[in-house]
Amino acid sequence: MRKADFQPFVAIAGVLVVAVLAALAGSQHGESFGGIRVFALCAITAFAIQWLAFIPAYIARTERFFDLTGSITYITVAVVGVVAVGNWEPRSLIIAGLIIAWAVRLGSFLFLRVLRSGGDRRFDSIKRHFPTFLMTWTLQGLWVLLTAGAGLAAITTRKPASLEWIAFVGIAVWAVGFAIEAVADGQKRAFRNDPANRDRFIRSGLWAWSRHPNYFGEMVIWVGIAVIAGPALSGWQWATMVSPVFVVLLLTRISGVPMLERQAGRRWGDDPDYREYRSKTPVFIPRPPR
Repeated sequence: MRKADFQPFVAIAGVLVVAVLAALAGSQHGESFGGIRVFALCAITAFAIQWLAFIPAYIARTERFFDLTGSITYITVAVVGVVAVGNWEPRSLIIAGLIIAWAVRLGSFLFLRVLRSGGDRRFDSIKRHFPTFLMTWTLQGLWVLLTAGAGLAAITTRKPASLEWIAFVGIAVWAVGFAIEAVADGQKRAFRNDPANRDRFIRSGLWAWSRHPNYFGEMVIWVGIAVIAGPALSGWQWATMVSPVFVVLLLTRISGVPMLERQAGRRWGDDPDYREYRSKTPVFIPRPPR
């Protein structure tokens, strides 16, 4: 086997090790269902959905259902957590409802975008390579588990805490993030749908405040979920509070921002207007236009 073929399997093994550690931490003080900790059951479900969806995706060499599958996975693990625990505790219902609302909005938005564009260029070089494509789907399972981890730990805990004022602060933070992400996505979609903007970059609306306001909104969403979940956590469950940190690192250091910045540089790097926009507009955290 060539080294290039072997490396994705090493990455998959690393992802699964992290997932097992996350499942162990999130399962502490957690409810069980059928002899399995519910948090661990949610983790198994997250990866099972990815691997099942990978089979037809690889056969058809398509990435069209990748983002939609991710959103369905968030919805499924939230529902599994609430139903398997079965105590219908208010915090659990709030967290599950917010995760589902976010996943439905973003999943439908991304799926319709892929249908309109005919595909996702991020996958052009990997969807025909079995181990790399499998690694991508496996990484999405970890993405779901770690980002939703604090919420799932709060949903599945054996020691639910009463709802207090901090939960409403978290809901407000979530709402701000949700609004920022939704508005930014809507502004970019409207910009791209205007034929006059063909081959141009967006720098109006929230995109005048940040080069990636939608990603900032997503980070704020998961901060809100973590704030709501925090009072219900104990012991190793606190490790799941890495959720918003993981989101920031993944979006700003691994996928998301770095990839889009490289694409923009190749496309508009010689454009003086783009260079000015880049020099005056922050990459991630918004600030008023100068």
